[in-house]
Amino acid sequence: MKKKILLIIPAYNEEKNIKKVYDSIVDYNKKNKTDYHVIVINDGSKDNTKEILENNNIPHINLVNNLGIGGAVQTGYKYAKEFNYDVAIQFDGDGQHDIRYAKKLINPIIDGQADLVIGSRFLEKDMSDFKSTRIRRIGINWISFLIKICTGRKLTDTTSGFRAANKKVISLFADNYPIDSAEPSSFVTISRKGYNTLEVSVSMKEREGGVSSITNHFWKPIYYMINVSLSIVITSLKSRRNS
Repeated sequence: MKKKILLIIPAYNEEKNIKKVYDSIVDYNKKNKTDYHVIVINDGSKDNTKEILENNNIPHINLVNNLGIGGAVQTGYKYAKEFNYDVAIQFDGDGQHDIRYAKKLINPIIDGQADLVIGSRFLEKDMSDFKSTRIRRIGINWISFLIKICTGRKLTDTTSGFRAANKKVISLFADNYPIDSAEPSSFVTISRKGYNTLEVSVSMKEREGGVSSITNHFWKPIYYMINVSLSIVITSLKSRRNS
């Protein structure tokens, strides 16, 4: 039976990237005879993202206010649940993710090996040319260490937003998804609930245009690290109490 697959693309002020990202998916579908569906979650963008989506008939949902990455992604999971998708893939709207690796994330789910699959830049040393900034890599290593303490599981690319989820995880994330530090905290929730997780090697590219919400101010990486650390610990304690 053919699986229904949805790409959830959160977008905030991505006027320079979003059409290129969507066109790359359409082109991939044509060349490979795949049928990946797309839903862009326009997270209250203040630039021309909304107009670009509307003028090019790109499937999307416009959020009136900016909810942040967690709220935008959860909206996508709610959509995936409502329309009964078998697999949902988080896919960034900034041009960093390569659609050619989507199949690598999907296959372990279809084969029943994992409930959540994360694309990692760090599993294989030479897999990805883009490894993020030095300060963010230090942060990723710290978050990975903290996750290992809290869950007993190793996660090499803790901030990767390139992830695929099966129906069970779609349903869970549709009902409950972290607003802040979404990727690390949601991994902790999944791990504490006993779901199977898997990392696969992928290559990522540097953002083609626009500015990252984390690195556009010098203090934001520091704030992000503190916020993520607290969120991981709190999420772990809550999960332990509820289990």
